[in-house]
Amino acid sequence: MNSLFHLAFNVTDLDQTRAFYGGVLGCREGRSTATWVDFDFFGHQLSMHLGEPFKTTPTGHVGEHLVPMPHFGLVLGLPDWQALAKRLTNANIDFVLPPQLRFAGQPGEQWTMFFCDPFGNPIEVKGFASLASLYAS
Repeated sequence: MNSLFHLAFNVTDLDQTRAFYGGVLGCREGRSTATWVDFDFFGHQLSMHLGEPFKTTPTGHVGEHLVPMPHFGLVLGLPDWQALAKRLTNANIDFVLPPQLRFAGQPGEQWTMFFCDPFGNPIEVKGFASLASLYAS
């Protein structure tokens, strides 16, 4: 069964939300009201509501790094991941974990990057040469 996910979370400014998710990430805006806005997040629905963003702590071990938990993210094919990494780098995004290769030559080899939206909501984007290796062990 294939499905799409929906994630709703808080932001403190809808104009900044539009600038980041629409402008920087290139997501298409969907429905909105005075208190929330939806985006097509690479085929999935994100709903950002005005409110206090969730608290995160750097407790997730990624190799030798600690990354913010909780976080959400995206899995892309490698060409799309590379294009997004370039787009974010050109936008001078302050990466928590800059674009890099993990598990080189191992099952599950992947590229990854971590960054936060303007409200501190952490996002991880993974890239795979073959999406079939996503769950390789």
